[in-house]
Amino acid sequence: MTTTQSSGSRAKSLIATINGPWHQRVLALYMIIVVAHWAEHIAQAVQIWGLGWSTPEARGVLGMPFPWLIKQEWLHYGYALVMLIGLAILLPGFQGRARTWWRISLIIQVWHHFEHLLLLIQSLTGAHLLGSATPVSIAQLVVPRVELHLFYNAIVFLPMIVAMYLHVRPTRAEAAKMTCRCAPARTAAALAR
Repeated sequence: MTTTQSSGSRAKSLIATINGPWHQRVLALYMIIVVAHWAEHIAQAVQIWGLGWSTPEARGVLGMPFPWLIKQEWLHYGYALVMLIGLAILLPGFQGRARTWWRISLIIQVWHHFEHLLLLIQSLTGAHLLGSATPVSIAQLVVPRVELHLFYNAIVFLPMIVAMYLHVRPTRAEAAKMTCRCAPARTAAALAR
């Protein structure tokens, strides 16, 4: 076996483990990251619309003690990339209806990631879209950034929630195909039949 085949086998084995015995724990960890990110967006929204702060003043939770952090495009891009990788890696653990909803979330995140990549490239090169003073994404040409990213995160998050709900409540056919223990009673019942 060559080194490439060996590393490919290890990667497949790791993905199988993540979507098998580790699925419930990795999914829980992933959701902690997702919810923490949501907390940042919600805090920023409260700061703007609840407290009347200007957008530059409204820096979320982490941006208050670390104001420079919120202005770092690599941070936003890094989160979009983590979301994309997490959605892709965890996809094989979902079956049937849950997989369809998880895939919808993944597809939307591909676009969201692209928008953040575009912002990062502009930030790094200084060449801004349509001569804008600051980096802007394509959709941001129409919708302000705060509102746009609240929307993006919502339309990625909602199908994830539906997917997880269906994942822990699989049909008999879905439970029989599951390799994880996210729905132990239903999976055991399906396998016993």
